[in-house]
Amino acid sequence: MTTTELSPVRAALDSGDFVRARELLAGLSAPPSAELLELRAQAAYGAGDLEGTLAAYGELYHLHLEGQRLHEAAFAAVMVAMYLMMDTGLMATVRAWLSRAETLVADAPESPVWAWLAAVRTYERLMCGDMPGTGQWARRAMAGGKQHGLAPPSIIGQVALARVRIHDGELDEGLSALDDVAVELSSGNLDPLTTGQMWCELICAMQWIGQHDRAEEWTEAMERWRQGAAFGGLHGRCRVHQAEIMRLRGPCDAAEQEALLACEELRPWMRREFGWPLTELGNARLRKGDFPGAEDAFLAAHENAWLPQPGLAMLRLAQGRVDDAFSMIESALASPFDVPSKERPPTGGLRRAPLREAQVVIALAAGDDKAAREAAADLAEIARMYRSRTLQNSALAARGRLARHDGRAGEAIRLLGEAVMEWIALRMPFEAATLRVELAAAHRTAGDDGSAELELDAACRAFEALNAGFWAEMARERLPTTPARQAASPEHCVFRREGDMRTVTYGGTTVHLRDLKGMRYLERLLTAPGREFHVLDLVSVERGALTIGTPREDLGVAAPCGLEVFDSKAREAYRQRLAETEEDIEEAEANNDLHRAELARADRQFLVDELRRGVGLNGRARSVGGGVERARTSATRSLRYALERIAQHHANLGEHLERTIRTGTYIAYEPDPRAPVDWTT
Repeated sequence: MTTTELSPVRAALDSGDFVRARELLAGLSAPPSAELLELRAQAAYGAGDLEGTLAAYGELYHLHLEGQRLHEAAFAAVMVAMYLMMDTGLMATVRAWLSRAETLVADAPESPVWAWLAAVRTYERLMCGDMPGTGQWARRAMAGGKQHGLAPPSIIGQVALARVRIHDGELDEGLSALDDVAVELSSGNLDPLTTGQMWCELICAMQWIGQHDRAEEWTEAMERWRQGAAFGGLHGRCRVHQAEIMRLRGPCDAAEQEALLACEELRPWMRREFGWPLTELGNARLRKGDFPGAEDAFLAAHENAWLPQPGLAMLRLAQGRVDDAFSMIESALASPFDVPSKERPPTGGLRRAPLREAQVVIALAAGDDKAAREAAADLAEIARMYRSRTLQNSALAARGRLARHDGRAGEAIRLLGEAVMEWIALRMPFEAATLRVELAAAHRTAGDDGSAELELDAACRAFEALNAGFWAEMARERLPTTPARQAASPEHCVFRREGDMRTVTYGGTTVHLRDLKGMRYLERLLTAPGREFHVLDLVSVERGALTIGTPREDLGVAAPCGLEVFDSKAREAYRQRLAETEEDIEEAEANNDLHRAELARADRQFLVDELRRGVGLNGRARSVGGGVERARTSATRSLRYALERIAQHHANLGEHLERTIRTGTYIAYEPDPRAPVDWTT
């Protein structure tokens, strides 16, 4: 096959048209060649077919091996390992392929293959929590990349070494190195895959230490870069980072939608790390007050062998299940899931910090003063080591909570007030509002009801602005308003359907709007303020499938047939991964490397569980429905469109509904009880 014949394929790949590249490749009748297989691997990855990429590089490995081109075969093996590492998290299979490559180039220490091999080995060590080993391989990747003029291995090593330094508390050196990398990534001199992966790495490093301003800056840079440049799983990873920032900055519903999109986009890509976007989805829903939706996401993350803490423990606390919350957080600290990941700190204080912050709150609620004080002391020590404003303020807030618990109202007011102001300065409004409720309680204890009301009102307004009105309601229940404040008379409003139109009256203004599906959902919500409707309730009522009040269990709404958990090609790939894992176990046992063997057995169990999940009775493929999630997405989209139309014609009502409509698996209209509204429909 000539270069001219392959030119259209290369042009399609260069332009990012991976589907066209695959079509052109499928039309070629030439026997497999090295060049053809490399192009097939690149096109498959860009088109979203990870197994196709792995198969092409695997075939390339065997082609070179049969032709006695050992260095070329080694490089193909490294590529298999790299893609496995990036998108499956199955480190045993990564190590099996790296061992094959090392054997082939063992007698050629100056081969450029070693630079790539070292880069992949660097992240295999990082994801397994071996920070000294990560540093050693990172230096080798940097040296090999420089020696052979290979920019990707060099930059990969530089980022990993910076993360090791940050993990070890050498913040200045680590941050300076990452700043240099950010400049290099912004220059556009690196290939798209390396660029996207390294942007993701930089953001993860900042999330580790709570430097959210820098994480936000780099997330925006990655977002600009990915428009037209990202492919594979990079879109979804960028969305998770966006969701993290949105959750911190608000509003919560925007964070939820971004996290949902991330889960959908990453579903075909991630294996061991799929719990990461699921946990972020749970965190966003928890902040909205969508407890059933948060629980769905957290438990799904747990089923994917991911530790959904401290989110799940904080959910249990909010549900009033204090003992469960306490045992969960203690278990997470004592026996964390050992899942390979580069998204969160693998070991040490940075891994404990969010758990300790939650433990202070949960232990105080459980009445375990000793656990709360130990958690606060450890959190303070972590903050001293890593010098992050976020960590330092978390430690300050913990001291304030303890002071209030001990009855030291004056000190509690001072500490909590400082922490609230710092959360505001850090642009973390949910954290500020949550702590403001504690500050209001401290003022109430000190007998200053005026200041307590002021802080409580500020907290509730912040929650409502974040579309987290549930937490405002919880705060008012915890700290009831003083009797001097009189309840307002309800305002009489209209939301009446008349044929294809609606008459809408609010705040003395009447408008006429074309009826929409979302307005019919909205009508149900307005007639039952405070009531939570499951999305299937709304969808079924709107379709006329049941009468109002029918239990959800009797809806008769059939879930879609769904898709196979994974198809026959994917099942075969899983079986191949199992064989590679067995290979890694045998090598680890032969070398008496017990920890490596233990990690490999965990990978083996994960693969066995996945195969069981994907294969039903008599070997038939299982399928997943996703009916509730589709209903949630559809109902939310329809509601949002209706709210946008209302806001265009009635700004005051639009602003009111934006604050009071809570979406999720359960949808509700939650007006401020101090300003009731009586709707006529």
